[in-house]
Amino acid sequence: QVQLVESGGGLVQAGGSLRLSCSASGRTFSTYGMAWFRQAPGREREFVAALRWSTDSTSYADSVKGRFTISWNNADNTLYLQMNSLKPEDTAVYYCAADSSLPIGRVRPRTGPVNYDHWGQGTQVTVSS
Repeated sequence: QVQLVESGGGLVQAGGSLRLSCSASGRTFSTYGMAWFRQAPGREREFVAALRWSTDSTSYADSVKGRFTISWNNADNTLYLQMNSLKPEDTAVYYCAADSSLPIGRVRPRTGPVNYDHWGQGTQVTVSS
């Protein structure tokens, strides 16, 4: 049984930083796609960042490029999202997700939420202006 548990959210001023963590258990995740999505009130869930550790490949939404960094610690199955230079528009619930069906021959992770079959419960990030 796959379990994803996020932590690290909170309230921060604009320009500040936060690091989100997602503890993953129940499978070997090294070949999975692992990603962060976010959802603000009244808006659809949107892609933030993804990686495939086995191919050392990452992908980012344009809105977070240069500010956010996704990483994976394979020793303890933890996904991270380092968020710097935070803006009020980054305010959302952030979700960790796993794509267990990512084709073996594909280098890059997928970015559509429909491809991710395991989700965490979410952690709130609020950025004040």
